[in-house]
Amino acid sequence: MTPLRILHSEAATSFGGQEQYIYRMMLAMRDRGHHLEAVCQPHAMLTQRLREQGFTVHTTYMDGPVNFVKSVAAIRKILRGGRFDVLNTHSRRDTIVAGCAGRLAGTPLIVRTRHLANRVGSLLSYTVIPHRVTTASDFVREHLIERGVPPGHVATVYPAVELPPIPGQSSLRQELGLAEGDIVVGCVAVMRAQKGHKDLIDAMEPLIHEKPGLHLVLVGGGSPVFEEVQAYVAEKKLQRRIHLLGARRDVPNLLAGFDVFALATRKEASGTVFVEAGAAGLPVVGTRVDGVPEMMRDGVSGLLVPLDDRAALTQAIRRLVDDPDLRRRMGRAGLEFCREQGRFSLAAMVERIESCYTRWLAERKS
Repeated sequence: MTPLRILHSEAATSFGGQEQYIYRMMLAMRDRGHHLEAVCQPHAMLTQRLREQGFTVHTTYMDGPVNFVKSVAAIRKILRGGRFDVLNTHSRRDTIVAGCAGRLAGTPLIVRTRHLANRVGSLLSYTVIPHRVTTASDFVREHLIERGVPPGHVATVYPAVELPPIPGQSSLRQELGLAEGDIVVGCVAVMRAQKGHKDLIDAMEPLIHEKPGLHLVLVGGGSPVFEEVQAYVAEKKLQRRIHLLGARRDVPNLLAGFDVFALATRKEASGTVFVEAGAAGLPVVGTRVDGVPEMMRDGVSGLLVPLDDRAALTQAIRRLVDDPDLRRRMGRAGLEFCREQGRFSLAAMVERIESCYTRWLAERKS
């Protein structure tokens, strides 16, 4: 296919899942022969990371009315000078700023990527400014269609999940001084209120009192929720059985030390951590919210429970803790669904976005 010239825009300055998506997408699309550049705020972590990989990153401040006018003019100039085929925006602010610039520059295709599961308010940054939209899950796509985005104008592109080889063994049990027969329920998630750490602790508490060899391991950092969860565990006097490891760089090693993965998330556009856990051969327990059901097979590779049903969450975890054969069976099903079928691979993500761009460009020209 003809190589495309693509400009990504992002107003956020931190480096979370959304920025990771842009970073990996740009690297993979460059490998397929396309030309990619980005426009970010000067102090954004993404600016630095992309420049380290040799990308041209244009910078402009996108906050406030004065910067809005300056940024629209600057990005319009970038789009015209670079003769870009596609502008792909990611946050509401940069969709309005860069999207307006794209409209003024006559950019052939403006695409907005919706990464979040929150309900959308104004359709300005989904139908008025961009020409098309991609979403992180079918759940988000269906919501946008319900809100008024034409079905043919919105497509799901699952974020790629990096699946490193499964480690031969884990250092987790040695690190925590656990016995060989102890059962570890683990959770990997940034410490935010919507991730439901306290809900998971509440569901685990009766099981911990019943089963002396059962432990809960929470991996992830983030103030002030980390400190709040720490205090919550201390208040329940469960520090010997609930272990908070903070942010870690050896997640595959830790996953290999879990017996069950559980996350009582309250909101999740997709929930790729369920894919990482399934690809590590773990049975998963999750809440039936947003895009989570698309990341696993309920009753086959794991168990889903209704949000705010503590008894159901306790019972789902109990089933897996009590039944090693069920754990093994669901773990194998997770391996097949998440790793072997390739639906969450980098290649699948890039082929999908490439086909969206080419199809929509053709539609726009006709």
